[in-house]
Amino acid sequence: MSKLVVCLTGMPGAGKSTIVSKLKEQGYETFSLGDGVRSEAKRQNLEPTGENLGKLMLELRQKNGPGAIAELIKESIQNSTHEIIIIDGVRSIHEINVIKKTGNVKLLAVIASANTRFVFLSERKRSDDPLTRDKFEERDNREIGVGLQEIIQLADESIENNNVTIDQMVDSAIKIFQNWTEN
Repeated sequence: MSKLVVCLTGMPGAGKSTIVSKLKEQGYETFSLGDGVRSEAKRQNLEPTGENLGKLMLELRQKNGPGAIAELIKESIQNSTHEIIIIDGVRSIHEINVIKKTGNVKLLAVIASANTRFVFLSERKRSDDPLTRDKFEERDNREIGVGLQEIIQLADESIENNNVTIDQMVDSAIKIFQNWTEN
């Protein structure tokens, strides 16, 4: 059986990383496209601010093509011995096309309202999280600009993250994976 590569997509703050960290605790192998950008920023001695990471993401895509961010983790996915691998933060069809070279790809969208997402990001406080509504909207627009909305619409399945617990969200995701591996 070829590996099932589950790509999580959704707007910033929708809950993708939260689901991924819980799945990792349960033994799933996980990779993050954002981590690929963060490690490239570190390699280039760039401070990991939202502005720097956003600019680097766009530069890498411009220089190496629209699938460039997925290329940063492709080898790790191919070398994995796990049957189900979770990829966090897929933003475009070009990234999906790169990842498709590593196994059977399914796309899972995490959907949350703008208010829910802004609150999550405000509370998370990662170095690249927006602290104002303007920065939040600027980031959303940058993500939409690289094809995020299109990829969300192409998802094989989606789960809602409005008024649910983390455990309910993770359970929904796992049920979907099980369904995908059985079919």
